[in-house]
Amino acid sequence: MQSTLIEALHRSEGVRLRRFLMRLLGSADAAADAHQETYLRMLGALSRTPIEHPSAFLFQVANNVALRMRNRQRLEGTLFRTMTDTDLAEIADGYALPERQVIARQELRRLAAAIDALPPRCREVFLLVRFENLSNGDVAARLGISRNMVEKHLIKALLHCRRCCHDWV
Repeated sequence: MQSTLIEALHRSEGVRLRRFLMRLLGSADAAADAHQETYLRMLGALSRTPIEHPSAFLFQVANNVALRMRNRQRLEGTLFRTMTDTDLAEIADGYALPERQVIARQELRRLAAAIDALPPRCREVFLLVRFENLSNGDVAARLGISRNMVEKHLIKALLHCRRCCHDWV
């Protein structure tokens, strides 16, 4: 019953849903990920309760998924902001004050220690996403876990590193 309803929704609303998610997220990759996550959540919801207006519910779920993805991206952006060339030059400058060089090395050691302190799976997800630049979907496929679990591990790692950064100050 649920799978036939999902198939019918996908046939009737799939294109509209993709356009809707593309408008909300601004990226074809993010929209594709959200599209898949939306249908997975719909399957879960349908197994727990009957839904009176499946199409409206589908778009509400999609909106929630997109909102969650945008919030996660914003959180990641604040935790790991992109450094400008000036920031990098200042760090790498051989003529920088010796104190700043020592402080930068200490901060890097602390960050490395914070990453090492993560649980193994959490650390593995974090390193694959942050240092190998794999998408959450690619990491999920490689590790044989759900995208949702990848996101949970990533958020846990980011919050842990942020806590460690605030402890340094």
